[in-house]
Amino acid sequence: MHDLPNGLAARPNSLEEHWLPFTGNRDFKENPRLVVQSEGVYCWDHKGGKLIDGSSALFCCPAGHGRAEIAKAVYDQMMTNSYTPHFQLGHPGSFELAKRVTALLPEGMNHVFFVNSGSESIDTALKMVMAYHRANGQSQRIRFVSRERAYHGVNMGGVSLAGMVRNRETFPVTMPNVVHMRHTWTGKDLFHDGLPQHDGVELANDLQRMCETYGGNTIAAVFVEPVAGSTGTLVPPAGYLERLREICDQHGILLVFDEVITGFGRLGAPFASQLFNVTPDICTMAKALTNGCIPMGAVAAQDKIYETITNASPLNAIEFFHGYTYSAHPAACAAGIATMEIFEREGLFEKAADLAPYFAEAVMSLRDHELVKDIRTIGLMSGVEVHHDGAPGRRGTKMQKDLFWNGCHVKFTGDVGIVAPMFISTRANIDEIVDKFRKTMDQQLA
Repeated sequence: MHDLPNGLAARPNSLEEHWLPFTGNRDFKENPRLVVQSEGVYCWDHKGGKLIDGSSALFCCPAGHGRAEIAKAVYDQMMTNSYTPHFQLGHPGSFELAKRVTALLPEGMNHVFFVNSGSESIDTALKMVMAYHRANGQSQRIRFVSRERAYHGVNMGGVSLAGMVRNRETFPVTMPNVVHMRHTWTGKDLFHDGLPQHDGVELANDLQRMCETYGGNTIAAVFVEPVAGSTGTLVPPAGYLERLREICDQHGILLVFDEVITGFGRLGAPFASQLFNVTPDICTMAKALTNGCIPMGAVAAQDKIYETITNASPLNAIEFFHGYTYSAHPAACAAGIATMEIFEREGLFEKAADLAPYFAEAVMSLRDHELVKDIRTIGLMSGVEVHHDGAPGRRGTKMQKDLFWNGCHVKFTGDVGIVAPMFISTRANIDEIVDKFRKTMDQQLA
């Protein structure tokens, strides 16, 4: 039995000071759901309940909770050098981690800029795009293309690119000159594992129409998640990403993949770009980079991006006026290096690929439940969409809370539960997640 930390049980208002993100704060503080311990694929709540983690936390802990190797690496680093600013200075760990990350990326993506989150990686990528076109003498490229139902973090650049209305409606002052293509889930391929077979090229041709409407030479970049994650696992149709790459090449537009969720093995390959055999110009990442242990993100760029930006400035001058106080923090780099070692030593990307067929079959077994509207799955990632109860999102919010008390964590967006098990999961762990999901849906009908 785990007690509330620091005597919280005796002080009913003691949760009030923390304003939680993406949370109904008033509702939460009436009946808090606190995790006090985690290890492997399990967590324990403040009432002593045991939960299986069905979403790898927020898709960021594929190697499991409580990895002693990462904790030791961070401790050793903090006792050796706890902080070095990266403005005109450096420390060895950032160069080592960059080398390990580029080894996992497609050929030609040999330069990594470290940030502190996925949201920061998107705003950094936006700046890289602008700096690249300016260095090329093409400052007229002021437009950015994203998609409906897109999620690209919560900084203002990412909010501007977002295609999820609830993430934008409270914040009306966003970047101008952002246009949105249609999202890719047409509803023609319900209960589908892998790439849908309909409309891939036709949907990608939205970008061609924008080139014809605005002028391809005014578009700076296209931002897409290879698989749209936070909006509910929207898998791209066959031919879609290939056609986007083709149009970008024809018009000199940069293609940016947001791999904050899909990077580091979630789809069974190191990055989605390798699975789909489409190489972007810039790739954003975060989450699994440190197995969720220390906040960190990164932006990888093809050689041409780095070289064009750096060579446009005089020798000894700062080429890219951008960075964060905690960029490439030594502790984060130590966590990242230890995580890369775990991925390689335990063959976790291969384990994810091997487990994916069983995972897909297990999740698809929920399709017979009367609450289930659709299931979309690829790799170790699935969106289980339930029918709303008259108010979109209300059932999903209740299900996430009920799942917690039934011993399972699954992250919901609206009425879609995003199931993303850890790579260390066994088949029995997958069965446990699916069984608890079904039990929770049964309760909604009781």
